Amino acid sequence: MKVFKALIITLAAGCFSLSAIAATEITQEQAKNSNYEKIGVVDVTKKATQSTTDISEGLSKLADEKGGKYFVIIAEGGNNEIHAAADVYK
Repeated sequence: MKVFKALIITLAAGCFSLSAIAATEITQEQAKNSNYEKIGVVDVTKKATQSTTDISEGLSKLADEKGGKYFVIIAEGGNNEIHAAADVYK
């Protein structure tokens, strides 16, 4: 039983630590006032029924894959689908 509890705690901690390394959304002002290096642009398209959190999480994941620590949403819009683009910084 102790092993089972330890396994559950370890898995739960792993889930939280994965989200801790995700790229963080910042403002354009924060990007301008920092020494962050722009490393590219990412974009994502989601169904309009999805939340803005889903869009932000999608951009964060793509920024991670590009090696970024931060991203700034530079465009967002659409009708049946929401398209968003973000600058990626490290």
